[in-house]
Formats: sequence, C-alpha cells, structure tokens
Amino acid sequence: MSNNTPLAALNDLFSVQQQAFQAQPMPNASQRIEWLQALRAVLASEQKTLAETISADFSHRSHDETLLAELMPSLQGIDYACQRIKRWMKPAKRKVGLAFQPASAQVVYQPLGVVGVIVPWNYPLFLSIGPLTGALAAGNRVMIKMSENTPRTAQLLKELLARVFPEDLVCIVQGETDVAAAFSELPFDHLLFTGSTSVGKQVMRAAAKNLTPVTLELGGKSPAIISADVPLAEAAQRIAFGKTVNAGQTCVAPDYILVPQARMNEFVEAMRNAVLKFYPTLADNPDYTAIINPQHLQRLQSSIVDATRQGATAIAIHPEGQGQRLPLTLLLNVTDHMRVMQEEIFGPILPIVGYTSLNDALAYIRQRPRPLALYYFGYQRDEQQYVLDNSHAGGVCINDTLLHVAQHDLPFGGIGPSGMGHYHAHEGFLTFSHSKAVFSKQRFNAAKLIYPPYGGWLQKLILKFFLR
Repeated sequence: MSNNTPLAALNDLFSVQQQAFQAQPMPNASQRIEWLQALRAVLASEQKTLAETISADFSHRSHDETLLAELMPSLQGIDYACQRIKRWMKPAKRKVGLAFQPASAQVVYQPLGVVGVIVPWNYPLFLSIGPLTGALAAGNRVMIKMSENTPRTAQLLKELLARVFPEDLVCIVQGETDVAAAFSELPFDHLLFTGSTSVGKQVMRAAAKNLTPVTLELGGKSPAIISADVPLAEAAQRIAFGKTVNAGQTCVAPDYILVPQARMNEFVEAMRNAVLKFYPTLADNPDYTAIINPQHLQRLQSSIVDATRQGATAIAIHPEGQGQRLPLTLLLNVTDHMRVMQEEIFGPILPIVGYTSLNDALAYIRQRPRPLALYYFGYQRDEQQYVLDNSHAGGVCINDTLLHVAQHDLPFGGIGPSGMGHYHAHEGFLTFSHSKAVFSKQRFNAAKLIYPPYGGWLQKLILKFFLR
C-alpha cells in the first residue's frame, strides 16, 4: 500500500498550517523550546530504529555513519538552538539619527509563517531535522517533502513526528516527482531545497510564481588542494574519510583533488593505504555504505567507463565491489571532456588533477562554477590565507573535509551554482525570520518642523546644518 500524499491533500495541509499560524503568529520562546525538546526526545528514543530504517533504504548503510553523520548533529543542533532562542528573539536596538529625535528604532524578529522543506535522499534525517530545527526555533509551521528514494525513512519520520506534533505544526509529505513539483508550487513563506543544481533551478522557477523566497543548498564539484609540502599520509587520511563516508554520497564530499605534479604517485599510494586501513575489504563490511539504488550505481559505473574510454587511468582501491557497494576508484589523466569532470560525482569516484603552482590550482578552480565546499591541505599560514583570499566557495575547511557542516555556530550554504542563502547557526534563525524594522515615536513630534509649507527660516537652518 502506497504511503504517498495525494496531490489533492497538499493544498489542504498547507491551508491548515496557514490557519494555525494566523491563530498563533508569534509563539513565545518557551513554546518554541518545548517543540524542539519534544523533537529531540522522540529522535533520541528511536536511534536504533532510525539507523536500521535508513540502512534498509540504502540496501546497506553503516549504523555508525547514521549515528555520527545524521543523528548526532541533529540532536546537537537542537540543543544549540534551545540554548539561544531567547537571545535570538530579543529585539535588536538600532540608532536613530539626530534629525529624527526623540524616537527609538529596533528590529523585531518575526516568524515567516509556513515553511516548506524539500529533503534529498543522501542524509534524509539530518537534512530534514536541520531545517526543521531552524524553522521551529524561528516560530514557523513546517511542511517537509521527503525523497522518494528513501520511502521507509520518510514513513518512519512521519510516524515519529506525528507523536509529538499535530499536522498543523509539522507534517511529512511523501511521493514521487509529481508530488515534489506540486509541493514547490505551494505559496510558502519560505522554501528550502537541498539537491542538485538542475532540480534547484526548477524549484526556484516554481517558487517564483508565488514570489516565495528560497534557500537552495545545491552541490557542484568541491575541490581539495594538496600543498607542495603537507605530509601526504595525513592529508590522504582526512580526504579518504571525507570521500568514503556514505560512499561519497555527500554534497560536500571532495569531488576532485588538485595535487602537485611531482607528488601524484606518492599521493595515490597514500590514498590507497588510508582507504585500506579504513576498509580492509568490502565484502560483508558493515562499515562501508552501499550506493542508494541500482540506478545510481549504474550511473557511477558508466562514468568510470566513460572516463577510461577517453584515456583516464582508473585505480580501484578494492578489486571488486559487493552488491551495491562500489569500491573507491581514483582517476588519473582526466580531461574536461569526461563526464566525471562535468557533473557532480556523488559517489566513490575521485579524479586527481596535477598542477604546477598554487596560482595554477586556484586559477583552475576559478575557471569553474563556484563550489559548495573547498578544502586546502597545507600548514603554512600565509598560504592558507592566500587560498581564502583568492577563491570563492560556500564553505572552507583547512586541513580537513566535511566537518565545517557539523559546526553548529557556522552557517551552511552555497554560492552561485552551488546554492543561495544559509541555514544552521544564528543565520538559520534569521533565514526563517522576518527582520521587521520598527520606528517608534510618542507624543512629542519634532518632525513637524520640516512639514510644509517649505522655505521657512527654521527649515533653512535645519537643511544648512544637516546638508553640510
């Protein structure tokens, strides 16, 4: 029996949430904290079930990866928000110019209303709970469209959230691409989408019909730069972790590596050693995650074939995969004509590109669409700063990968083709809030001195004083 949300029900769900928001347009801090604590409690109580269900959707996914990469940051993000909601909600005092005294000015942070969230399949828990946390912290109602590629997780999350939230506060929507298209056309007060750049364009186009503001968390080809003198064993270990977590099915996974030409062979060997230490074998290895479905597995395998047919050298770290487990494959001698260098890979394939100078590496990156993440491996502080000053990316890690996303006091978002807008941290609260400017005066009104008729001596004096 299908659990898909009927298309006809979408408008009804939206209307119910809209009416509930109109009845409670400014939930107080205690109410918001209560919502988030209830969310935390139900997630924490179902850790094992969540890990098992996500693994079933993937055909196999390491339970530890789910706990570390999805549940832990979700719970910590809730804790972070609960500790700061009162501070975030406090109106911000602003200055009033001398010409407009006596008066006061402040910014009031008001909930937007009904927020839509479209969730991808690769981290179905974290990428639904993260936006939900920010939207509830800001006092909104939330509709979440889960991916059709993780139906078990979607159904479980629907059941868990229904335990603690009425549908007029939080609801889960399930369905195929037709449901996703209809969902993105609802007149939300804000819409957050996480997924591919091509689908992001469709979502933005649909949202534009209602002038719905969007936050787009996309992807792209996130590069890593190996410096001329960084110890390769250390760099390779950190890159191998970032590339093999979730079998590379991560929007901020390193998508290609820029390595000094003279260090190419040594880097390949360092990567081989690092990966084999993590995963001595793929067969029946509980730590190595499978590709989400046969279609994506075939896409990745055909990308390797496309590259080798055009002259690339493929080096599979393990001799063969198992089921939907695909070995990490390094690609040397890649060119821009190959599919792996044109599209986001989103799997365990890692092109390695040689460079001659740091300026050449940065120029290579700048000639391509701005990525969601950039990684630099090198211990010289002046070079680190040079990379930061001469590159654009949604986020950066120096001497690490992925972990900037897990820092709850840092915003997360893309730039250009890799996305727009931010969430996480205080920026997430602001994304899901309207910063309402409030200018207040009481009985005394000095502004009447500049009312018509114009040309009086006092007006001339005021203009002379303020237009110097």
